[in-house]
Amino acid sequence: MLIDATCTPADITFPTDLKILNEARETSEKIIDILHRPHRGKLKKPRTYRKKARKQFLAIAKSKKVSKSKMRKAIRQQLGYLGRNLKTIDKLSQITSLLRLKKRMYKLLLVINEVYRQQKWMYEQKAKRIDDRIVNIYQPHVRPIKRGKAAAATEFGAKISVSAVDGYCFLDRLSWDAYNESADLIEQAEAYRDRFGCYPGSIHADTIYRTRGNRKFCKKHGIRLSGPALARPPSQIGHRKAAQKQVRQDELDRIPFEGKFGQGKRRFSLSKIMSKLDCTSETAISVVFLVMNLEKWLKSLLFSLFLLLRRFSFNDNDSQESSQGTLISYQFAAIGTK
Repeated sequence: MLIDATCTPADITFPTDLKILNEARETSEKIIDILHRPHRGKLKKPRTYRKKARKQFLAIAKSKKVSKSKMRKAIRQQLGYLGRNLKTIDKLSQITSLLRLKKRMYKLLLVINEVYRQQKWMYEQKAKRIDDRIVNIYQPHVRPIKRGKAAAATEFGAKISVSAVDGYCFLDRLSWDAYNESADLIEQAEAYRDRFGCYPGSIHADTIYRTRGNRKFCKKHGIRLSGPALARPPSQIGHRKAAQKQVRQDELDRIPFEGKFGQGKRRFSLSKIMSKLDCTSETAISVVFLVMNLEKWLKSLLFSLFLLLRRFSFNDNDSQESSQGTLISYQFAAIGTK
Protein backbone atom coordinates (compact mmCIF):
# COMPACT_ATOMS: atom_id res chain seq x y z
CA MET A 1 0.00 0.00 0.00
CA LEU A 2 1.28 3.44 -0.97
CA ILE A 3 0.20 6.45 1.11
CA ASP A 4 0.81 10.19 0.84
CA ALA A 5 -0.91 13.55 1.30
CA THR A 6 -1.29 16.62 -0.88
CA CYS A 7 -3.23 19.87 -1.14
CA THR A 8 -5.95 20.69 -3.68
CA PRO A 9 -5.81 24.49 -4.16
CA ALA A 10 -9.05 26.42 -4.40
CA ASP A 11 -9.81 29.01 -7.06
CA ILE A 12 -9.02 32.14 -5.04
CA THR A 13 -6.58 35.01 -5.48
CA PHE A 14 -3.52 35.17 -3.26
CA PRO A 15 -4.87 36.64 -0.02
CA THR A 16 -3.42 39.66 1.75
CA ASP A 17 -4.77 41.42 4.80
CA LEU A 18 -5.38 44.63 2.88
CA LYS A 19 -7.19 42.84 0.05
CA ILE A 20 -9.44 40.90 2.43
CA LEU A 21 -10.37 44.08 4.31
CA ASN A 22 -11.16 45.87 1.07
CA GLU A 23 -13.48 43.06 -0.07
CA ALA A 24 -15.18 43.04 3.33
CA ARG A 25 -15.64 46.82 3.21
CA GLU A 26 -17.20 46.68 -0.25
CA THR A 27 -19.55 43.92 0.85
CA SER A 28 -20.62 45.94 3.90
CA GLU A 29 -21.42 48.89 1.61
CA LYS A 30 -23.70 46.64 -0.49
CA ILE A 31 -25.51 45.51 2.65
CA ILE A 32 -26.01 49.13 3.75
CA ASP A 33 -27.53 49.93 0.35
CA ILE A 34 -29.97 47.02 0.65
CA LEU A 35 -31.05 47.91 4.19
CA HIS A 36 -31.50 51.62 3.37
CA ARG A 37 -33.50 50.98 0.18
CA PRO A 38 -36.96 50.90 1.87
CA HIS A 39 -36.27 54.28 3.49
CA ARG A 40 -35.01 56.05 0.39
CA GLY A 41 -36.31 59.64 0.36
CA LYS A 42 -37.44 59.40 4.00
CA LEU A 43 -34.15 59.01 5.86
CA LYS A 44 -30.76 60.37 5.00
CA LYS A 45 -28.43 57.69 3.71
CA PRO A 46 -25.56 56.94 6.08
CA ARG A 47 -22.10 57.97 4.95
CA THR A 48 -19.69 55.22 3.95
CA TYR A 49 -16.80 57.19 2.36
CA ARG A 50 -16.52 54.45 -0.26
CA LYS A 51 -14.73 56.61 -2.85
CA LYS A 52 -12.15 57.80 -0.36
CA ALA A 53 -11.60 54.28 0.97
CA ARG A 54 -11.25 52.90 -2.55
CA LYS A 55 -8.72 55.56 -3.46
CA GLN A 56 -6.62 54.84 -0.37
CA PHE A 57 -6.70 51.11 -1.10
CA LEU A 58 -5.57 51.54 -4.70
CA ALA A 59 -2.75 53.85 -3.67
CA ILE A 60 -1.17 50.95 -1.76
CA ALA A 61 -2.31 48.08 -3.98
CA LYS A 62 -0.77 49.59 -7.12
CA SER A 63 2.55 50.39 -5.47
CA LYS A 64 5.47 48.08 -6.28
CA LYS A 65 7.18 48.51 -2.92
CA VAL A 66 5.33 49.33 0.27
CA SER A 67 7.01 49.84 3.62
CA LYS A 68 5.68 48.22 6.76
CA SER A 69 4.58 51.53 8.22
CA LYS A 70 2.55 52.43 5.10
CA MET A 71 0.96 48.98 4.96
CA ARG A 72 0.06 49.17 8.64
CA LYS A 73 -1.46 52.62 8.10
CA ALA A 74 -3.52 51.35 5.15
CA ILE A 75 -4.80 48.40 7.19
CA ARG A 76 -5.77 50.76 10.01
CA GLN A 77 -7.71 52.93 7.56
CA GLN A 78 -9.61 49.98 6.10
CA LEU A 79 -10.35 48.68 9.59
CA GLY A 80 -11.79 52.07 10.47
CA TYR A 81 -14.07 52.14 7.41
CA LEU A 82 -15.20 48.54 7.96
CA GLY A 83 -15.88 49.09 11.68
CA ARG A 84 -17.91 52.24 10.87
CA ASN A 85 -19.97 50.31 8.28
CA LEU A 86 -20.68 47.46 10.70
CA LYS A 87 -21.96 49.96 13.29
CA THR A 88 -24.17 51.49 10.61
CA ILE A 89 -25.56 48.06 9.76
CA ASP A 90 -26.40 47.50 13.44
CA LYS A 91 -28.34 50.79 13.52
CA LEU A 92 -30.15 50.04 10.26
CA SER A 93 -31.10 46.55 11.47
CA GLN A 94 -33.21 48.19 14.21
CA ILE A 95 -35.48 49.82 11.64
CA THR A 96 -35.07 47.34 8.78
CA SER A 97 -35.16 43.62 9.40
CA LEU A 98 -32.16 41.58 8.27
CA LEU A 99 -34.65 39.23 6.63
CA ARG A 100 -34.51 41.56 3.62
CA LEU A 101 -31.04 40.19 2.96
CA LYS A 102 -30.74 37.11 0.82
CA LYS A 103 -29.26 33.99 2.31
CA ARG A 104 -25.91 34.50 0.58
CA MET A 105 -25.68 38.17 1.66
CA TYR A 106 -26.59 37.30 5.26
CA LYS A 107 -23.82 34.69 5.28
CA LEU A 108 -21.39 37.31 3.97
CA LEU A 109 -22.44 39.62 6.81
CA LEU A 110 -21.48 36.97 9.35
CA VAL A 111 -18.19 36.37 7.55
CA ILE A 112 -17.14 40.03 7.42
CA ASN A 113 -17.89 40.38 11.13
CA GLU A 114 -15.46 37.54 11.80
CA VAL A 115 -12.94 39.05 9.37
CA TYR A 116 -13.11 42.37 11.21
CA ARG A 117 -12.54 40.61 14.55
CA GLN A 118 -9.56 38.62 13.27
CA GLN A 119 -7.90 41.50 11.45
CA LYS A 120 -8.38 43.91 14.34
CA TRP A 121 -6.86 41.41 16.79
CA MET A 122 -3.83 40.84 14.53
CA TYR A 123 -3.41 44.59 14.07
CA GLU A 124 -3.52 45.30 17.79
CA GLN A 125 -1.29 42.35 18.72
CA LYS A 126 1.04 42.92 15.74
CA ALA A 127 0.65 39.23 14.90
CA LYS A 128 0.97 37.45 11.57
CA ARG A 129 -1.35 34.53 12.24
CA ILE A 130 -4.54 33.58 14.03
CA ASP A 131 -6.50 30.35 14.43
CA ASP A 132 -9.13 29.58 11.76
CA ARG A 133 -8.02 32.55 9.71
CA ILE A 134 -10.35 33.54 6.88
CA VAL A 135 -8.46 34.10 3.63
CA ASN A 136 -11.45 34.63 1.33
CA ILE A 137 -14.84 36.02 2.32
CA TYR A 138 -16.64 34.13 -0.48
CA GLN A 139 -15.04 30.81 0.54
CA PRO A 140 -14.59 31.14 4.32
CA HIS A 141 -13.95 27.40 4.70
CA VAL A 142 -10.60 27.64 2.87
CA ARG A 143 -7.53 27.63 5.10
CA PRO A 144 -3.82 28.16 4.41
CA ILE A 145 -1.89 24.87 4.20
CA LYS A 146 1.87 25.00 4.73
CA ARG A 147 3.48 22.67 2.19
CA GLY A 148 7.10 23.88 1.95
CA LYS A 149 7.25 23.27 -1.81
CA ALA A 150 9.55 25.23 -4.08
CA ALA A 151 6.73 26.55 -6.27
CA ALA A 152 4.39 27.49 -3.42
CA ALA A 153 5.34 27.35 0.23
CA THR A 154 1.70 27.88 1.23
CA GLU A 155 -1.35 26.61 -0.62
CA PHE A 156 -4.98 27.48 0.01
CA GLY A 157 -7.43 24.62 -0.21
CA ALA A 158 -8.30 21.20 1.15
CA LYS A 159 -5.67 18.76 2.37
CA ILE A 160 -6.22 15.11 1.46
CA SER A 161 -4.68 11.80 2.51
CA VAL A 162 -4.70 9.15 -0.22
CA SER A 163 -3.72 5.48 -0.33
CA ALA A 164 -3.09 3.44 -3.48
CA VAL A 165 -3.21 -0.32 -4.09
CA ASP A 166 -2.33 -1.76 -7.52
CA GLY A 167 -2.83 1.63 -9.14
CA TYR A 168 -6.27 2.28 -7.60
CA CYS A 169 -6.55 5.30 -5.28
CA PHE A 170 -8.65 5.64 -2.13
CA LEU A 171 -9.48 9.03 -0.61
CA ASP A 172 -9.07 8.28 3.11
CA ARG A 173 -9.26 11.80 4.57
CA LEU A 174 -10.26 15.28 3.41
CA SER A 175 -9.92 18.29 5.69
CA TRP A 176 -9.96 22.05 5.21
CA ASP A 177 -7.73 22.51 8.26
CA ALA A 178 -4.02 21.79 8.28
CA TYR A 179 -3.03 18.54 10.00
CA ASN A 180 -0.08 16.20 10.32
CA GLU A 181 -0.58 13.36 7.85
CA SER A 182 1.58 10.95 9.85
CA ALA A 183 -1.38 10.34 12.18
CA ASP A 184 -3.35 8.83 9.27
CA LEU A 185 -1.15 5.76 8.74
CA ILE A 186 -2.88 3.60 11.35
CA GLU A 187 -6.36 4.55 10.11
CA GLN A 188 -5.34 3.88 6.51
CA ALA A 189 -3.97 0.46 7.47
CA GLU A 190 -7.23 -0.34 9.27
CA ALA A 191 -9.19 0.83 6.21
CA TYR A 192 -7.06 -1.52 4.06
CA ARG A 193 -7.99 -4.38 6.40
CA ASP A 194 -11.70 -3.52 6.10
CA ARG A 195 -11.46 -3.50 2.30
CA PHE A 196 -9.33 -6.60 1.70
CA GLY A 197 -9.66 -8.63 4.91
CA CYS A 198 -6.01 -8.41 6.00
CA TYR A 199 -3.27 -5.91 6.73
CA PRO A 200 -0.92 -4.93 3.87
CA GLY A 201 2.40 -6.71 3.62
CA SER A 202 4.25 -3.41 3.30
CA ILE A 203 3.47 0.29 3.47
CA HIS A 204 5.48 2.68 1.32
CA ALA A 205 5.38 6.19 2.75
CA ASP A 206 7.38 9.39 3.04
CA THR A 207 9.76 10.14 5.90
CA ILE A 208 7.10 12.08 7.82
CA TYR A 209 5.14 8.82 8.35
CA ARG A 210 8.09 6.99 9.92
CA THR A 211 7.35 7.90 13.51
CA ARG A 212 7.94 5.60 16.46
CA GLY A 213 4.23 5.07 16.97
CA ASN A 214 3.72 4.06 13.34
CA ARG A 215 6.77 1.78 13.43
CA LYS A 216 5.45 0.11 16.58
CA PHE A 217 2.04 -0.45 14.97
CA CYS A 218 3.58 -1.91 11.80
CA LYS A 219 5.86 -4.22 13.78
CA LYS A 220 2.93 -5.45 15.89
CA HIS A 221 0.89 -6.43 12.81
CA GLY A 222 3.75 -7.74 10.69
CA ILE A 223 3.82 -4.81 8.24
CA ARG A 224 7.08 -3.70 6.70
CA LEU A 225 7.35 0.10 6.69
CA SER A 226 9.50 1.50 3.91
CA GLY A 227 12.72 3.34 4.62
CA PRO A 228 15.81 2.55 6.69
CA ALA A 229 15.44 1.01 10.12
CA LEU A 230 16.15 2.98 13.30
CA ALA A 231 18.85 0.53 14.44
CA ARG A 232 22.46 0.65 13.38
CA PRO A 233 23.22 -0.58 9.86
CA PRO A 234 24.34 -4.22 9.60
CA SER A 235 28.04 -4.82 10.14
CA GLN A 236 28.31 -7.30 7.28
CA ILE A 237 28.82 -5.70 3.89
CA GLY A 238 26.40 -8.07 2.16
CA HIS A 239 23.53 -7.38 4.56
CA ARG A 240 24.24 -3.65 4.43
CA LYS A 241 24.09 -3.58 0.63
CA ALA A 242 20.88 -5.60 0.68
CA ALA A 243 19.30 -3.14 3.14
CA GLN A 244 20.38 -0.17 1.00
CA LYS A 245 19.02 -1.88 -2.11
CA GLN A 246 15.67 -2.44 -0.37
CA VAL A 247 15.48 1.22 0.68
CA ARG A 248 16.22 2.28 -2.88
CA GLN A 249 13.57 -0.07 -4.23
CA ASP A 250 11.02 1.35 -1.79
CA GLU A 251 11.66 4.84 -3.12
CA LEU A 252 11.27 3.61 -6.68
CA ASP A 253 7.96 1.93 -5.82
CA ARG A 254 6.56 5.30 -4.67
CA ILE A 255 7.18 6.98 -8.04
CA PRO A 256 3.91 5.78 -9.68
CA PHE A 257 1.97 7.13 -6.71
CA GLU A 258 3.50 10.58 -7.16
CA GLY A 259 2.49 10.28 -10.79
CA LYS A 260 -1.12 9.77 -9.68
CA PHE A 261 -1.09 13.18 -8.01
CA GLY A 262 0.42 14.65 -11.18
CA GLN A 263 -2.28 13.00 -13.27
CA GLY A 264 -5.02 14.39 -11.03
CA LYS A 265 -3.57 17.92 -11.10
CA ARG A 266 -2.59 18.08 -14.78
CA ARG A 267 -5.25 16.09 -16.60
CA PHE A 268 -8.08 16.65 -14.14
CA SER A 269 -9.08 19.53 -11.86
CA LEU A 270 -7.12 18.85 -8.65
CA SER A 271 -4.74 21.72 -9.37
CA LYS A 272 -7.59 24.25 -9.04
CA ILE A 273 -10.96 23.42 -7.53
CA MET A 274 -13.49 25.71 -9.21
CA SER A 275 -16.40 24.91 -6.86
CA LYS A 276 -17.25 27.57 -4.31
CA LEU A 277 -19.02 25.70 -1.51
CA ASP A 278 -17.25 23.27 0.79
CA CYS A 279 -19.66 20.41 0.03
CA THR A 280 -19.43 20.85 -3.76
CA SER A 281 -15.64 21.11 -3.55
CA GLU A 282 -15.45 17.86 -1.59
CA THR A 283 -17.67 16.22 -4.22
CA ALA A 284 -15.46 17.49 -7.05
CA ILE A 285 -12.33 16.11 -5.36
CA SER A 286 -13.96 12.72 -4.79
CA VAL A 287 -15.17 12.53 -8.39
CA VAL A 288 -11.62 13.08 -9.68
CA PHE A 289 -10.37 9.96 -7.88
CA LEU A 290 -13.43 8.04 -9.05
CA VAL A 291 -12.70 8.95 -12.67
CA MET A 292 -9.00 8.04 -12.33
CA ASN A 293 -9.95 4.63 -10.92
CA LEU A 294 -12.44 4.08 -13.74
CA GLU A 295 -9.78 4.98 -16.28
CA LYS A 296 -7.38 2.51 -14.67
CA TRP A 297 -10.04 -0.19 -14.71
CA LEU A 298 -10.91 0.44 -18.37
CA LYS A 299 -7.25 0.25 -19.38
CA SER A 300 -6.90 -3.09 -17.60
CA LEU A 301 -10.10 -4.36 -19.23
CA LEU A 302 -9.02 -3.32 -22.73
CA PHE A 303 -5.59 -4.84 -22.21
CA SER A 304 -7.17 -8.13 -21.13
CA LEU A 305 -9.43 -8.12 -24.20
CA PHE A 306 -6.42 -7.44 -26.41
CA LEU A 307 -4.53 -10.42 -24.95
CA LEU A 308 -7.62 -12.64 -25.33
CA LEU A 309 -8.09 -11.72 -29.01
CA ARG A 310 -4.39 -12.21 -29.65
CA ARG A 311 -4.54 -15.68 -28.09
CA PHE A 312 -7.50 -16.61 -30.28
CA SER A 313 -5.69 -15.36 -33.39
CA PHE A 314 -2.64 -17.45 -32.51
CA ASN A 315 -4.82 -20.54 -31.99
CA ASP A 316 -6.47 -20.01 -35.40
CA ASN A 317 -3.09 -19.66 -37.09
CA ASP A 318 -1.81 -22.79 -35.36
CA SER A 319 -4.88 -24.76 -36.45
CA GLN A 320 -4.49 -23.54 -40.06
CA GLU A 321 -0.82 -24.47 -40.08
CA SER A 322 -1.56 -27.89 -38.60
CA SER A 323 -4.28 -28.56 -41.22
CA GLN A 324 -1.95 -27.50 -44.03
CA GLY A 325 0.78 -29.78 -42.63
CA THR A 326 -1.64 -32.72 -42.51
CA LEU A 327 -2.69 -32.12 -46.12
CA ILE A 328 0.94 -32.03 -47.29
CA SER A 329 1.74 -35.28 -45.46
CA TYR A 330 -1.24 -36.95 -47.12
CA GLN A 331 0.02 -35.80 -50.52
CA PHE A 332 3.53 -37.16 -49.88
CA ALA A 333 2.04 -40.43 -48.68
CA ALA A 334 -0.01 -40.75 -51.88
CA ILE A 335 3.07 -40.08 -54.01
CA GLY A 336 4.99 -42.76 -52.12
CA THR A 337 2.33 -45.36 -52.71
CA LYS A 338 2.27 -44.58 -56.39
